Amino acid sequence: MPEPRFDSSESQRIDVWLWAVRMFKTRSAATAACRGGHVQLEGQRVKASQKVRIGQEVRIRRTGFEKILRITALLDTRGGAPIAQRCYEDLTPPPDPTLRGWVPRRDKGTGRPTKKDRRALEALRGRGPGTDIPAGELRFDPRDG
Repeated sequence: MPEPRFDSSESQRIDVWLWAVRMFKTRSAATAACRGGHVQLEGQRVKASQKVRIGQEVRIRRTGFEKILRITALLDTRGGAPIAQRCYEDLTPPPDPTLRGWVPRRDKGTGRPTKKDRRALEALRGRGPGTDIPAGELRFDPRDG
């Protein structure tokens, strides 16, 4: 069982630390994130070999959000989630509730949408008759889910 090290004089590679505290599934994914500029240490982009110490602030940019962590301990190897959570303090502000959108859902047991339902959904999405996209030119967009 890996034990966190709380000695402030020690240092560790940032890609190893990110992997050990379970921010990335693999060490190579942590290295790729550092190479791609998605990891910052004290506001500066870092290389994977950059050494980190206790008390420093790490920012990790992921799809749609940014995670802000303060290092409280170092880990040599990847351990369980409770051990990993003791190694950082999460400073990420809570998401703005106004940015969360309402997701339309159909009641269970109502079956397939009727033609009228589909037209209502298209109007809600801004497509179909009376919009800038003619109804005959509707195409599947994987981002619409």
